[in-house]
Amino acid sequence: MDLKEKYDFIINTLQDKKAKDVKVIDIRQLTTIADYFIICSGTSTTHIKTLSDEVEKKLVEKNERPLRREGYNSARWILLDYGDIVVHIFHEEDREYYNLEHLWQDGKTIVFDSIN
Repeated sequence: MDLKEKYDFIINTLQDKKAKDVKVIDIRQLTTIADYFIICSGTSTTHIKTLSDEVEKKLVEKNERPLRREGYNSARWILLDYGDIVVHIFHEEDREYYNLEHLWQDGKTIVFDSIN
């Protein structure tokens, strides 16, 4: 799976599970830690875990496993690191507090409409 396919696949999976406020930040010109951050919110810890589980399950079916997964137990901010793409799934309050979009504001931001 190439980068574009993985990117589209993750976005579609998050939208299918009703992730809120899905944004992508292109950080290729800013850092070498990844090419993209995909950031979204869930409405509860159950929803956040469901979003994480679904992304992980669907990518495992495509032979893509995260290099690292952080924050699953608390489910306030789950990070899935796929090397070139890092997925951040936040509880809405935590997303506002940590404000990654502001921290990485020099990257190009792409906003996706949430499907409700």
